[in-house]
Amino acid sequence: MDNVPARRLLLLRHGQTTYNATRRMQGQMDTELSAEGVAQAERAAAHLGRRERDIHRIVSSDLRRAAETAEAAGRVLGISVERDSRLRETNLGDWQGRTHGEIDGGYPGQRATWRHDATWAPPGGETRVEVAARMRAVVDELLDDDSWPGSTVLLVAHGGAIAALTASLLDVPISHYTMFNGLRNTAWVELSAKIRPDGELGWYLGAFNAELFDEEIDR
Repeated sequence: MDNVPARRLLLLRHGQTTYNATRRMQGQMDTELSAEGVAQAERAAAHLGRRERDIHRIVSSDLRRAAETAEAAGRVLGISVERDSRLRETNLGDWQGRTHGEIDGGYPGQRATWRHDATWAPPGGETRVEVAARMRAVVDELLDDDSWPGSTVLLVAHGGAIAALTASLLDVPISHYTMFNGLRNTAWVELSAKIRPDGELGWYLGAFNAELFDEEIDR
């Protein structure tokens, strides 16, 4: 088992939407990329084509903003995109479609509670712990792919969902899940899975909120 190559995992957030630009909560609303979001997706795809040629599989949330970002990468890499509804963003329940200001006015103090407590859910929504569980199930199933060791899998999803998955994979205590936040549009997380001395698979963080260099954006 010591000779098993590492499995590398990239978690890419989708490009900008109009809702992102206006600080409106989307949750599982099926919004589209803005013009800037399309450009961001194309730049991210070009970067992946230059730097990440060992990607052999792309799995995306089925929501359009993520799927469109994933398809841009798939075109560059020549890989078909698989879609999985378990990679959707957090269900924000009654908050979906509302601005931060509207939520703070209608639900005083609750957004702060949600930001700091991974076991708390917006009215009618789901907790970060629940999001982490469904996201983690996708990764656990991908571990059965014998072609993964020594190569990279790209998951394209959403900021909150990616943060929850990252905390789960790294075995962060639930009380500290919210330490991962603020993932920017088309920023990504780099993780690798290796066999530990005890024979178990362990996940290791390489980067969080990684972004393109200015010289890449200017090309």
